[in-house]
Amino acid sequence: MKMTYDINDRPKPLSLLLLAFQQMLAILSATIAVPFIIGHGLTPAAAMFGAGTGTIVYLLFTKRKSPVFLGSSFAFIGSMSAAFAGGASMALGFLGLIIGAACAGLVYVVLSIIVKHAGIGWIDKLMPPVVIGPTVAIIGLSLAGNAVSDLQKTSDGTNGSVYCALVCGLITLAVTMLCSSYGSRKLRLIPFVCGILAGYAAASIMTVIGETCEIPSLRVINYSVFEKTMYSNGFSLATFFKAPDLTFIKAFEGFEQIDISYVCSILIAYIPVAFVTFAEHIADHKNLSSVIGRDLLKEPGLSATLLGDGVGSAVGAFFGGCPNTTYGESVACVAITKNASVITIFAAAIGCILLSFISPFIAFISSIPPCVMGGVCIALYGFISVSGFKMFRHVDLDVNRNLFVASVILITGIGGLSISFGEVTVTNVAVALILGILTNLMLSKEKAPVKEHEQEQQDT
Repeated sequence: MKMTYDINDRPKPLSLLLLAFQQMLAILSATIAVPFIIGHGLTPAAAMFGAGTGTIVYLLFTKRKSPVFLGSSFAFIGSMSAAFAGGASMALGFLGLIIGAACAGLVYVVLSIIVKHAGIGWIDKLMPPVVIGPTVAIIGLSLAGNAVSDLQKTSDGTNGSVYCALVCGLITLAVTMLCSSYGSRKLRLIPFVCGILAGYAAASIMTVIGETCEIPSLRVINYSVFEKTMYSNGFSLATFFKAPDLTFIKAFEGFEQIDISYVCSILIAYIPVAFVTFAEHIADHKNLSSVIGRDLLKEPGLSATLLGDGVGSAVGAFFGGCPNTTYGESVACVAITKNASVITIFAAAIGCILLSFISPFIAFISSIPPCVMGGVCIALYGFISVSGFKMFRHVDLDVNRNLFVASVILITGIGGLSISFGEVTVTNVAVALILGILTNLMLSKEKAPVKEHEQEQQDT
């Protein structure tokens, strides 16, 4: 795929700002969802700050050669909840989040050292295109249900109908597709910005009509979030600027409450998950490599991406509480807009850090209804899936081994097969990848079938 902007290209200042803003919009809905799910004092602003700092660390370790954004990892939600189990205080829980993320990051550091000395040849053997392609595909397909579910939801606290939500979501999707396909060169670079703004405008019009005419079914956006975020304590400086509640500040108070048993419980909750996300790390970087036409596992190298992801995740949790991971939404954004400029990712990271202090922006992001983001995610998740299928389009599916490997991965992944061991959950993507690897190894000695014309030549 030919990129409009390659890795080292620098868009003009105005274009750079728009492209960075688009990257932020693509990843923010998922990034701020994790602190909402966990609760216990975690905030979207802190998660944004952590994602920005974690991404900068990742870019430094990868020598600015891998254009992908790091955001809050859903794989660690169970682990994060364990930090507050047993009635742990907020301070102790925050300290547990930092300890857990640091240990998970340490796992990545150890794996990086192993890869540095052992090379990546074994990875290519364990995960050929017939394994990694379907795995990447199910990363997107397994999220399809989330996109469709969001497409039918209005903001919390509203009584908007499913049909109104659906209209707003489909408007978002339509504008995104039209801008990407028929827009000018500049519009083709920012289809998600256009789509989200169009969807938000449609939702705003419906909500205003609903409020004015007292028609609850038209209320799609919950504007009370602006009051809670900007005016909870009256009109003041905090109405416009407010420092995020960074995790490490509160965590220092938890040192007085910590003990060995608590630390052990945190290690058990976090470390196994790091091995699971290692497999997803490889899949994400294989996918990104196919999009930009460069093998990132060779340059800057898997050891560098692992270091960047591991240390970046730990740094992100230090500030925002949430371990970070490379985002498929970011990869899809690169693929759709054909913008692989690393400076765009860096600008998006800086933007996340700066805007986490801006109360109106936090309120705006929090007010975007799920249906609007659902419309965008249909395109994002779809591109992730399609890029996975493209990765194994040249694989010979007349060979039973290949057919079985792809079948096992797709069905177990889409079917949602996951395995839980206490607080540790092996995600459906990881389970599908593991089963695909085992199937490929088990059937590795199968001989390729002889084609009909080849058999005729042999008989002759």
